[in-house]
Amino acid sequence: MSSPPPPAEVAPAAPVPARQPRPASLTDLFLSFTWLALQGFGGVLAVVQRELVERKRWMTREEFVEDWAVAQIMPGPNVVNLSLMIGARHFGLRGALVALAGMLAAPLAVVLGLALLHARFADSPQLAGALRGMGAVAAGLITATGLKLLPTLRTHPLGPAACALFGLLGFVAIAVLRWPLLGVLLGLGGLSCLLTWRRLGRT
Repeated sequence: MSSPPPPAEVAPAAPVPARQPRPASLTDLFLSFTWLALQGFGGVLAVVQRELVERKRWMTREEFVEDWAVAQIMPGPNVVNLSLMIGARHFGLRGALVALAGMLAAPLAVVLGLALLHARFADSPQLAGALRGMGAVAAGLITATGLKLLPTLRTHPLGPAACALFGLLGFVAIAVLRWPLLGVLLGLGGLSCLLTWRRLGRT
């Protein structure tokens, strides 16, 4: 008597990729960018990266670097450009306008209040010292965020060495040689885009 054939093995189901979080509603979008804007004293880059990438996870680090680069070369404040891009991506034109309102409404009221106080206490040496101290902290936050985002360059088509070279050339051109920002963006930025496009075409 022959033994029954062994049961057919069932292939394990492929894991379903986790869905990336997104704004729950226009209200969530507005409140998130309002809270983000109210934290951005002096240097908003560190705050944006922490809120959108690490806390809310609306973007990966790679997506943040790419979108921030686009926001930097567009006219206007970087974070405002980024808010428009994120709002439009999730809710279209309404999302872009709501994100923009969240970025500007509460900070506008704060800035007007601070302007009135500064006009009254502008000659105070304590106020001048406090503002210089805030500038130093903001520079430290931006530097720390840049170092945190460095690992994303490993996946860049040009490789980490070429990216570091372009970054160094940009620093020298702007901080040392005092070349115009627009010229540096068009020159080094255009060259890096061309080289990246050619590398992607070969692969």
